[in-house]
Amino acid sequence: MVAFTKLAALSSVIFKSETNMLTYTQEKQSSGASNMKFLRGAVLLIAAVTLSACASPDRFDNDNTTSLGGAGISDGSASDPTSPLYFQQAVGDRVLFSVDQSTLDSTAQAVLDGQAVWLAANSDYNAIIEGHADEQGTREYNLALGARRADAAREYLLSKGVAAARLKVVSYGKERPIEICSQESCYALNRRSVTILSTGLSS
Repeated sequence: MVAFTKLAALSSVIFKSETNMLTYTQEKQSSGASNMKFLRGAVLLIAAVTLSACASPDRFDNDNTTSLGGAGISDGSASDPTSPLYFQQAVGDRVLFSVDQSTLDSTAQAVLDGQAVWLAANSDYNAIIEGHADEQGTREYNLALGARRADAAREYLLSKGVAAARLKVVSYGKERPIEICSQESCYALNRRSVTILSTGLSS
């Protein structure tokens, strides 16, 4: 009789344990389903926000400001002789130099002649003349060489009647190449001075 009682008690414990395990499993499955529903909802929400952003015509800030290096001035049209874009593309905003040189050749002088005429006709604009070098040589040497090249362009523009107060110079040496390769074809384009239009320069 005692043995039967113990067996009945043991059976009851086993039944309760199985019941508890079944309940726990069902709860986990329910929780997993809830988590899956939440994840699916989050994905749908992100997709909806992304589509809304893509559909908005104002999602990009387009203030039509210059990419020519000037401070907040409009590109204008390449067909408009008074526009910075015309200056860059038709007149020419840069001159090139030979290796280790800051002397202006006839081609460079012709470009700067055009720049002087344009600046004389468009007095609202000033200019920053950047001097650049190729990657050969030390940083210090190329900064000095870039400065001489910018100064050469500035002095030429001054000789053509552009006011000194309208012209500033800066040297970047070899820090801002426009072509990157260890060949003369790249070096030749990096040895340059570039005239960047701007407004509001202090004298």
